[in-house]
Amino acid sequence: MAHAFGIHAAGSILNLRAPGCANVVLTNYLFRLSRLEGETGETQKHRKRKSRVKTRCSLLSIFAMLSSAGRASSPTESYYTSDQSAAGTDSYRVKDATCNVVIFGETGAGKSSLVNLIAGTGMAQTSSDARGCTTDIRVYSHDIEIQNKILEVKLFDTAGLGEGSYGIVPDRKARNDLEKLLGTLMKADDIHLLMYCVQGTKNCRALHRNYKLLHSKVKGRVPIVLVVTGLENREPEMEEWWKSNEKSMSTLGMTFDGHACITAMTINRSDPDRLKRRCEQSHHAICNLIDQCRAARKTKNIVLFGETGAGKSSLVNLMAGSEVASTSLSMRRCTLHWQQYTIAFGGEVYKVFDTIGLEDPRLGMKEYLESVENIYRLIKELDRQGGIDLLLFCMRAGRISATLQSNYRLFHEFLCEKKVPTVLAITNLEREQRMEDWWDREHHNFEQYKIHVAGHACITAANGLDGRHQRLYEDSRITIRNLVKEFTVDDRGRAWQGGDNLFVSLMRKLKELLSGNSRVRRADIVPHLTKRCGVSRDVAIKLADMIRQ
Repeated sequence: MAHAFGIHAAGSILNLRAPGCANVVLTNYLFRLSRLEGETGETQKHRKRKSRVKTRCSLLSIFAMLSSAGRASSPTESYYTSDQSAAGTDSYRVKDATCNVVIFGETGAGKSSLVNLIAGTGMAQTSSDARGCTTDIRVYSHDIEIQNKILEVKLFDTAGLGEGSYGIVPDRKARNDLEKLLGTLMKADDIHLLMYCVQGTKNCRALHRNYKLLHSKVKGRVPIVLVVTGLENREPEMEEWWKSNEKSMSTLGMTFDGHACITAMTINRSDPDRLKRRCEQSHHAICNLIDQCRAARKTKNIVLFGETGAGKSSLVNLMAGSEVASTSLSMRRCTLHWQQYTIAFGGEVYKVFDTIGLEDPRLGMKEYLESVENIYRLIKELDRQGGIDLLLFCMRAGRISATLQSNYRLFHEFLCEKKVPTVLAITNLEREQRMEDWWDREHHNFEQYKIHVAGHACITAANGLDGRHQRLYEDSRITIRNLVKEFTVDDRGRAWQGGDNLFVSLMRKLKELLSGNSRVRRADIVPHLTKRCGVSRDVAIKLADMIRQ
């Protein structure tokens, strides 16, 4: 059966019926008339584009779009494209990248208006009231130019959530369809960004339910950004909404990889210049948000170290905004054994290597030999994943000890050869009147132990407490994230070089920490490398001899 859908153009609805897979070519004028009616003829000439709308209404067209072969798709899904060349030309430019963006939110949040804002056209049907106008999943393809790059963006406009059982699209169905879409896109590794569209009149608590739904599905694998609409009258600036609500959202456990405070209104000739500027500002803010969050980002590698009981696993959970690391003591007590966690915040993805450091300032021969395997494997893994961007030194507030100093030397001096920035996180400070007071009192003691850090954060990593302590926990999340972002902003990891030379160098230096007159023998090292690390006997002997020198 033919499926009908509509596009607002010049104040009317254009119905397109396609029993199979129809291609309908429309002029740019039809698409853009409502947006351009207030512009001069010269401006219209400059902004004129050649547009094409491609409509697919066969079964599961969205999912067919993800593969080279067209498969049958659902009659409740539609696909539109708007390909725009340079003004006044038919020249073709190679697309630098593609980005699939899923837009979700409650009915009336302005999702379809957001599509039109991004595309600069009236391609998506909108509603003038709070009722939903998107009854299915619709895909709009549009090219945007950012910093001389052409980015092809596919916008997945989804049915509004929260309509109840008798809405145009009942809430249960809208949620099921959204979950199915996310599952399919994630399975194909073909989703780059989730855009949570909300009205600026909503309070933060009302946003929490939908956030939890999506966050539980993507689990940090896909960045989630917040787009707040309806802020055309917000004073003094639209960004004021974020400043007023950021802390409340953090308290509720909502963390986003980016945000944009915007208006998605359609501009008419009679609208004031201030509103026109805000619409233009909103368009650029959204395009930049897409570009920043979808880019093939280098995952930043963080090596987390410190003594047992310092709160390293709790620190991982604090940064992640969820319980990703076990805080039990089940982890093997072996020097430089590690657990790896992937977390995301602030538009970046981080891999955290939670390591076991030294338990005593001196090493016994047994501990030294056990560390051979772990050190070799850790260096190989870090080398494979692009190096180390940051050393995160975690310590519990208290006296600085010789063991603390030895751990600092092991990672900063031995593993990273002083080439990677080290920052310090001091935990267990929830009882301080002001957590930063601890650093003011104690920072001079680090000089005595020759511990030099690029930055520090005085925090609490204790979750589940009440009142003031919980507020300190949320503040600590912001503090530690800002510290990590500040010192991973560049590709510093490139200065770190792994390989066998570093392994040999580290094991040599580690001999300095051996207690007594312990001597390292070739016969002890070789089995650890051959049996547990897969190193050939000849290479193992060579490495062992180099370590003994």
